[in-house]
Amino acid sequence: MKKVLVVEDNNDNLRLISYALRRYGYEVISAECGEKGVELAIAERPLFIIMDINLPDFDGLEATRRIRKSGANGSIPIIAVTSYAMAGDMDQVIAAGCTGYFEKPIDPLTIIDKIHALLGIPEQQTAENGD
Repeated sequence: MKKVLVVEDNNDNLRLISYALRRYGYEVISAECGEKGVELAIAERPLFIIMDINLPDFDGLEATRRIRKSGANGSIPIIAVTSYAMAGDMDQVIAAGCTGYFEKPIDPLTIIDKIHALLGIPEQQTAENGD
């Protein structure tokens, strides 16, 4: 099973994205703060990371920078999922090292297809076959 890390401090959002990921056959590991997210990213080496930006200790941008600086996980795809929707926020997210950016609220029925498109994961990976 392919492992994905979700760094999200809001339980409702964590449940929603985890549900969507599990429907597509992913194993979900999670962290509620940036520090734990960085630790898990390095220790677990997930296929990709879903990163909230507004976290209780340091923000998702700093967590992303720390993951990028780590030797083992410098190239792992990191996708920001955030309620920030101001002009220039996407530029900040990308400059910090995120691979892509989605605004909250997410639609659990379409978010995984959007993530797959962003990462270039083939469409045949569907909820039905769980590849």
